[in-house]
Amino acid sequence: MSNRVVITGMGIWSCLGQDLQTVKDSLYNGKSGIGLQPDRLEYGYRSGLTGIVPEPVITQQMLDRHTRAGMSEEAKYAYMASRQAFDMAHVDDAYLRQNEVGCIFGNDSSAKPVIEASKIMDEKHDSAMLGYGIIFQSMNSTVNMNLSTIFHLRGVNFTVSAACASGSHSIGLGYMLIKQGLQDMVLCGGAQETNYYSMASFDALGAFSVRMDEPKKASRPFDRDRDGLIPSGGAAALVLESYDHAVARGADILAEVIGYGFSSNGGGISEPSDEGSVIAMTRAIKDADVSLDDIDYINAHATSTKQGDMYEAIALGRMFQGKRALISSTKSMTGHECWMAGASELVYSIIMMQHNFVAPNINLENPDEHAEMLNLTPKTVDTEVNTVLSNSFGFGGTNSALVIRKL
Repeated sequence: MSNRVVITGMGIWSCLGQDLQTVKDSLYNGKSGIGLQPDRLEYGYRSGLTGIVPEPVITQQMLDRHTRAGMSEEAKYAYMASRQAFDMAHVDDAYLRQNEVGCIFGNDSSAKPVIEASKIMDEKHDSAMLGYGIIFQSMNSTVNMNLSTIFHLRGVNFTVSAACASGSHSIGLGYMLIKQGLQDMVLCGGAQETNYYSMASFDALGAFSVRMDEPKKASRPFDRDRDGLIPSGGAAALVLESYDHAVARGADILAEVIGYGFSSNGGGISEPSDEGSVIAMTRAIKDADVSLDDIDYINAHATSTKQGDMYEAIALGRMFQGKRALISSTKSMTGHECWMAGASELVYSIIMMQHNFVAPNINLENPDEHAEMLNLTPKTVDTEVNTVLSNSFGFGGTNSALVIRKL
């Protein structure tokens, strides 16, 4: 069995906005969501730059106190994005209770509750002081366990922990399960906590930009003057289902997932690889049964780090130099949304499809020697977008690529 797989709903909670219209306006206008948080500097960070993501206010009318007690920060983001996605897909509580719907989310940390629990234990020496909810907040599966409980999801249920490719792999796996006829519908996405506890270890590696005098110009993918990434986060959610299932229930189809590719670099734990990137992209394009000339837009992984951007530029040059595909990294506006990035960037790409534009790679003033031959878009381009390739790469050499098209 080989089902077609479509997207019928999506939701977003990011530094570009907490609804699709606001995010669309931010993308089209090249509006950065990056700012400076002095608390990070006080805590001991080299850089206080981050994507500014408001924590959701979840009231008693939305969820009871007992449920909220078990929700981590990233689970709250994911809940808000998933509400939007189910609403757009016209999937209500009655449907969820009567049908089997799965849940695969990307998440690779839950730092804040772990650190807070450790502080309580160090001070009180009494595990009873930890309370009820902290165990459910602190596990990597915090997003899935909360969403599956809240929405009564009874299908496949697991978390993908694959560094910065987590959100992309979650969509790829949901796509494969539906394609094989094992599920009719799966809620997929990615979530990333934004508290300063979660990113201190990245700061310790010197991975972050210190261009703190101009926060909105600090994220500079592919630019020769880039000095590091900016951490960000939130959540993105997408409802995937089989084409026949979507048509049978009268759902509106936003896009079709037609290809998923993956690879592992097999090298150093923090070393990117142009070869690994090429393998993942090639697999996705082969799975999609499209040619390189069919790709209208590439949402690059490029995070604004020296090595990462360089190797991706080399990989893109090997495959797409001389081709017509436009390329940009939306991380120039969002910063690096880490575990959610693969999912949020698919949402951003679908928004571009719907509104016929390619979002800019802002702050691209001087492309480096590897990027200068690429078809990069420093400004918004009004154009029809029918087929998109979205890249996500992560620590440990994990690579994911997705291909989607407009129906």
